[in-house]
Amino acid sequence: MNKTITTEDSLINMSSGRGDPQEFSYDPCEEPSYDILILSGVCTCISLCGLVGNGVVLWLLGFRMKQNPFTVYVLNLAIADFSLLLVLLLNLSLHFISPEYCISYYVFFLINSILFVLFLFCYFAGMYLLTAMSMERCLAALFPLWYRCHRPKHLSGILCGVLWALAALFATLMFTSCFFGESCHQLFYVLSSVNFVLFSFIPLLSNLALFIKLRCGSQRRHPGKLYVAVLLSVTFLFILGFPFSVETFLAVFYPRIYYVSCVLASLNSSINPVIYFLVGSCRRCQFQCSIRAAFQRLFEEGATSEERSQVPGDAVMETSV
Repeated sequence: MNKTITTEDSLINMSSGRGDPQEFSYDPCEEPSYDILILSGVCTCISLCGLVGNGVVLWLLGFRMKQNPFTVYVLNLAIADFSLLLVLLLNLSLHFISPEYCISYYVFFLINSILFVLFLFCYFAGMYLLTAMSMERCLAALFPLWYRCHRPKHLSGILCGVLWALAALFATLMFTSCFFGESCHQLFYVLSSVNFVLFSFIPLLSNLALFIKLRCGSQRRHPGKLYVAVLLSVTFLFILGFPFSVETFLAVFYPRIYYVSCVLASLNSSINPVIYFLVGSCRRCQFQCSIRAAFQRLFEEGATSEERSQVPGDAVMETSV
């Protein structure tokens, strides 16, 4: 695609009502350029690996392990990541099929726009779910007595449902504003900026602050495996999600930023299963156990850590959080 166009631009083009394909900067019948072929190939390989990894997470947590408040979040996050990777693969397939069969311009952009809305839905949902899981982990560490005694039993399931609905609402707003209004770019700017600050930057700062408090406070404690896994996931979300959050601002200077951000988004959705396995299997700086054993060690610790924690004010708190 020698002339690059971002997917949110395709939404704007479809909503503008202009009828001549020559008015636009992208030809679906044009062969992809060499650099985009490389980026697309990398994104495809990462996405396929991520589908396998998230599929393993879904199988283990859905059918092989007992559910607890944190596995509910992880299971929903795996669903969001699996769906996002699938949408990315479909979008890449569309870009390679369109030159081969010279798909109609309007059909191409309609399908491309729908896939982008689905991508936003999964991307937002994954971001919100990871933020909720990290915030609940912080609450369990900072207020163990309150968390043990007053946490609603079905909080995880209810909160996951609310966050899926919130992601669907924002994706629907993007779709309607682009097809039936003229505020597509402005809405995308606002959503990208607000989501990045509230659901990426702030969770990273709060988790880092908690980590420092646990390691350097007067009652020094060792962070548990689940907390380390959540901290790593939030960190990678911040690093890998940053280019996508600022993509529309940088596209003017670097048109290929959309494809770079898609590669990083696929990496972000693929890396969580790797984090779970490495953290769960790590013991004395060695990685020695099966995938299922690593997951059980990681998530069963998260389910029992608050039960083992002592009430604040006790002489010593030796257990992990």
